[in-house]
Amino acid sequence: MTDEQGGPALQPTLSEWLKAREETARHLAAGATPPVDAQWVQLLADLLATERSWQDQYTELIALGSAGGQFPSSNR
Repeated sequence: MTDEQGGPALQPTLSEWLKAREETARHLAAGATPPVDAQWVQLLADLLATERSWQDQYTELIALGSAGGQFPSSNR
């Protein structure tokens, strides 16, 4: 994931993160009504983990350009 100058490229990571969010939303919309089975819950857990991974990667790429290479801790 690099740009023309050889540095990190944000767009591919952002694109994958947004695709993961959409897939999670589709899964929730398709079967979030009780009762849910173990397979549905496992897939949701996997989708959320994937989404979080892409979010973390995107955040790390953004942080490369900030002071000290990291963001301040969140107030949330």
